[in-house]
Amino acid sequence: QVQLVESGGGLVQTGGSLRLSCAASGGTFSTLTMGWFRQPPGKEREFAAGISWITQRIYYADSVKGRFTASRDNAKNTVYLQMNSLKPEDTAVYYCAAALSGLVPSSGQDYKYWGQGTQVTVSS
Repeated sequence: QVQLVESGGGLVQTGGSLRLSCAASGGTFSTLTMGWFRQPPGKEREFAAGISWITQRIYYADSVKGRFTASRDNAKNTVYLQMNSLKPEDTAVYYCAAALSGLVPSSGQDYKYWGQGTQVTVSS
């Protein structure tokens, strides 16, 4: 059983930056594809970014491409999401998730483990 714990959320002004972290335990982190999802208020959860454990390729949603950077540190069992040039529409609860697939699914249904989420609020 894999446990995921996110941290780093908070309140930031438009144009600011935040770095989210997700620490994993209870599994072999290096063989997990890691994803970042977000759920804006009143909206459905959406894929933001993901890193394949096999290819190390990183995929981004169009809405965050060029502003967000996902990375992972297998030695620390941690995945990160650096968020720059934040906009009010980035306001959401951000979740990290782990999948057993070597690919990077964009559907949350393909992820087996989830963190509890961390709130990111961007003020205008």
